[in-house]
Amino acid sequence: MHLRKWRKRVKGRTEEYWALVESYRTDRGPRQRIVAYLGDVEEAAREGVAQAARGVRTHQLRLEEAEAPEWVQVDVKRLRVERLGQLFDLEYDLLLYDVTSTYFEGECAANGQAARGYSRDHRPDCKQVCIALVVSKGGMPLGYQVFAGNRNDVTTVEEMVEQIEAQYGAADRIWVMDRGMVSEETVAFLRQGGRRYIVGTPKSALRRFERELLEGQWETIREGLEVKLCRAPEGEETFILCRSAARRQKEGAMHVRFEQRIEAGLEKLAQSCLRGTQRAAVIERRIGRLLERNSRAAGLFTVDVKQRAGRAQVRWSKREAWREWSQLSEGCYLLRSNITDWSAPDLWEAYIQLTQAEAAFRIHKSDLALRPIWHQRAERVQAHILVCFLAYVIWKALGQLCQRAGLGDEPRKVFDELAQIQMVDVLLPTRAGITLRRRCVAQPTKHQAILLQQLGLTLPTHLEWHQM
Repeated sequence: MHLRKWRKRVKGRTEEYWALVESYRTDRGPRQRIVAYLGDVEEAAREGVAQAARGVRTHQLRLEEAEAPEWVQVDVKRLRVERLGQLFDLEYDLLLYDVTSTYFEGECAANGQAARGYSRDHRPDCKQVCIALVVSKGGMPLGYQVFAGNRNDVTTVEEMVEQIEAQYGAADRIWVMDRGMVSEETVAFLRQGGRRYIVGTPKSALRRFERELLEGQWETIREGLEVKLCRAPEGEETFILCRSAARRQKEGAMHVRFEQRIEAGLEKLAQSCLRGTQRAAVIERRIGRLLERNSRAAGLFTVDVKQRAGRAQVRWSKREAWREWSQLSEGCYLLRSNITDWSAPDLWEAYIQLTQAEAAFRIHKSDLALRPIWHQRAERVQAHILVCFLAYVIWKALGQLCQRAGLGDEPRKVFDELAQIQMVDVLLPTRAGITLRRRCVAQPTKHQAILLQQLGLTLPTHLEWHQM
């Protein structure tokens, strides 16, 4: 890059101005493009001298001359997102709640919330914190809260629901949660406050609806996905049976694979008992570990270990009743709700919006670098998570702009393109010994200009320089 003087005829007179230009290669040879217009340098120099006369420091500050910034504390528990509903016509009637975890690098001795617990990142060796997030139907974040790393998901629901209701109100809200958040106490809490909910249930709850699984009258949402509405005897709740062909194929393959692993492991243990003296207690522990590693098919096997003639003997059989139930329930899951005036497809469509919260966590951890956390002090960890949350708000806001402009709702490619726009600091020394600093924004390329026009965004030519 270098400075270049430009001349332009305006109303019969020649005016001069400076521009920062960049050389680049093309198939037709080297070319130049303007990165930033600097305007009349002499005018800027006169302004610098005038500021110096008024006692304003305009020379480039050294590191030891920099003034300490003023810091303010942010109450993250009262953080709320405003005006986005007005800007993008968002709906707040459906609130999607989920919890994830992010791990630390280091001991984190100064952070009381850092603890070992169930790690979604498959890092049980590291301390972590749990992050609860509430998003709207379109995935726009509304609030979050940081919990201790060993906090159970079920215990966070009451605190988070009350926080969101205090910020956004409690009227006309439907809470959507997966089965990891649900217990009878949680459901009772939601029902007591007159709240509406759509939640997942444990796999074991399907046993209550074995007859309905065998019967017909399923409603097809799309090919390979069926739902059925089941009224509770009390009439206060509605249960939705869901059956997915793709999920059925996946779970069936898993059952077969785990069955083969258990059978191979039991055969190996039986051969080991025949070759030498083995104590029954030791064999039982090894069988327990084998079944634990392959828990998906552990219920299929009945294993008997006996000590005879100083040797352990292993015998096993398969329970066909368990196999019949697993084949019947493969690909099926159950939802429950206290909304009784919706159809089964409508309830399923609302519940499946929970994938928006899961997508939010993926973006936080990948694109926004939420994990791992390298900070050790609690206040810096809170600041790191706050910055990631605000960055995700901007991410979703740009996604809404892209959707309006007909560019889809995924802003990742837009970020990649606009990230190539450069910003440079130009230092202009004057004869008075004062160095003027001008922060300029590079001129966008043709493709970038078209993209900005579609989004309705205008780049400034330069930015004001403020000292902290």
